[in-house]
Amino acid sequence: MRANYQALGDGIFCIDTELYRRRMAACYLVVEGDALAFVDTGPTRAVPLLLDALVQLGYSPEQVRYIIPTHVHLDHGGGAGALLEYCPEATVITHPKGLPHLIEPARLQAGAEAVYGVDSYDRHFGTLIPVPPERSVAARDGLVIDLDGRRLQYLHTPGHANHHGCVFDERTRSCFTGDTFGIAYPEFQGEHGPWVFATTTPVAFDPGPWAASLDRLMALEPAAMLLTHYGRVDDLEQLVPQLRASLEEMTAIALSEEGSAAEGRFERIRARVAANLFAGAQQHAPALSAGQINALLDGDYNLNAQGLEVWLQRRARAAPAGEGSRH
Repeated sequence: MRANYQALGDGIFCIDTELYRRRMAACYLVVEGDALAFVDTGPTRAVPLLLDALVQLGYSPEQVRYIIPTHVHLDHGGGAGALLEYCPEATVITHPKGLPHLIEPARLQAGAEAVYGVDSYDRHFGTLIPVPPERSVAARDGLVIDLDGRRLQYLHTPGHANHHGCVFDERTRSCFTGDTFGIAYPEFQGEHGPWVFATTTPVAFDPGPWAASLDRLMALEPAAMLLTHYGRVDDLEQLVPQLRASLEEMTAIALSEEGSAAEGRFERIRARVAANLFAGAQQHAPALSAGQINALLDGDYNLNAQGLEVWLQRRARAAPAGEGSRH
C-alpha cells in the first residue's frame, strides 16, 4: 500500500486526495491524543485514500471526531458525507451557508456537473452522499472546536466563496486555508520559494471580501498556512504581497471586459487569464516547458475565467437601473 501522506509535525498530516494528479489537492488530518479531525476531505472518490492513510498511520475511523470542510466546493468538502458513513463518532462542521448543500446535495452536484460536464464529474468526483442534519454543526464565526483539549477556531473568510471558512490551530499557529491563501502547486516552487496565485472559481468570487479575509488571517500572526492546493507554506511576508497582486490582476482582467459584448467574452477572459498565469509560472519555474506549464494550469485557466465571468454577471444584475456598466 503506497503512502499518500506527509507528516508535518505537531500531529498534522497532509494527505494527497489525488484529484486529477498527485500533489494537486490535499486534505489534512489533525491528531490530538486519541481524537482525530479531518480538515477538508477531497471528493467522494478520495475517501478510500483517506481511510487507507488512517490505517497506515495506525488509527481507526472510530477515532475521528470532526470532519471540517473549509467550504463545500467538491475538491474540499465533496467527500464529507461518504467519509461520515465510515466514522461513527464524527460530526461535520462547516460554514452555515455551505452546510445545507451537504445535507441536501442534489443542487450542488447538478451545479458541479454543469461546470465540469457529467462524464468528467463522475470520473473525478463521484456521487455526493447527504450529511444527516443531526450529525452536523453550522459553524458560527469564531467557533472553537475542542479536539481533546486542542483548540481549532473556525473563522468566516469570504472572498473565494461566500461560504468559506479557515481553521486556525492555536497550538501551532497554523491556518488551514482552503482556497483563501490561494494555490501553490509544488511543481512551480523555485529557488525563490513557492508561487502563489488566486483561484477565482465560480460561483461566488468577490475580491473585496477576499482582501479583507487575508487581512484577518494575517492579523493572527500565523506561523504557516496549510493550503489545500497544495501543502504548507511559511514565508508569509513574501507570499502575501504575491497573492494580493494576483487577486488584483484577476480582478482587473474581469473589469476590462465589463460592459463588453457577451459573445466571446469567456474566451477573451480565458486568454488573458492564461497569459497572466503562464507568465507567473514561467518566471517562478523557468525549467518547465510551455507544454508542461499549460498541462498543469489548463484547469485553472478555465475555472478562473468562468468565475470572473460569473462575477461580472452578478455585478451587472446588482447595478442600479440606468447606471453605466463600468465602475
